[in-house]
Order: sequence, then C-alpha cells, then structure tokens
Amino acid sequence: MRIINKRANFDYELLEKYEAGIMLTGNEVKTFRLKGGSLAGSFAKFIEGELYLVNANIPIEGKAEPTRSRKLLLNKAEIISIETKIKAKKLTLVPTKMYTKGRFIKVEIALAKSKREFEKRESIKKKDIEREISEQIKFR
Repeated sequence: MRIINKRANFDYELLEKYEAGIMLTGNEVKTFRLKGGSLAGSFAKFIEGELYLVNANIPIEGKAEPTRSRKLLLNKAEIISIETKIKAKKLTLVPTKMYTKGRFIKVEIALAKSKREFEKRESIKKKDIEREISEQIKFR
C-alpha cells in the first residue's frame, strides 16, 4: 500500500526528504495494509524533543481515534538536524508519502517552505503548458 500527499507538492517547496518509521497499533497496521489512509492536512511536529505525525487519517474500526498523533522513529542525529533546520530557516515538516517497506510501514517527511499564491498559479500554468505540448506531440 502506498499513500501520496499530492497537496504537499502543490502547497510547499520541498527541500530535504527523510524516511522515518512510524509507531502504529496492530489494528492500524492491518487497516493501513487493507484500506490505506490519508495524509491530507497532516504535518509533523516536535513534542518534548520527539517527532510526531499529527492529523494523519488511518480509519480504524472500534473506538480508536483515526487522526491521533503518532510517533515518528528517526535517529537522534537526524532529529537534532531537522529541529535546528526548522528553527533556523523557519521551515515546516510535511509528510509526502506513507508506504510499506517489507513488513514495516514508513513515512517520507520533507522539510518544506510554503509557496505564496503567485507561485502556486505559476506551477498550474506550467503544468497546463506541459499538458498541451504532450497532447500536440501525440497528434503528430
């Protein structure tokens, strides 16, 4: 199973990517493998020196909360490096992908700088132009 956060690529300029493990319960792992989930509107946040994935939706049956905060697993050196970069450059940590790697579930997080409105419009125009060019090439 693989979940991609398409909105992150549109809203943010992704600078540096990291692969992190995630702490899930047994039910969450099972439902992720069967049904997937959603990373829309989710972000990573430092809480008491540890990194957590906040607002990621993994729908679970029962009374469990589907958007609870889940701990991300990284090396101590990576955590310190990310934390200093966030504070120094005023960046955001955004999850871009969630996928299975062997029997483990991994989350790809990226240091990101938010795009301004005109930058988003430029990226839409660029995609439209590329689409038109590819259509013209197909007809020839």
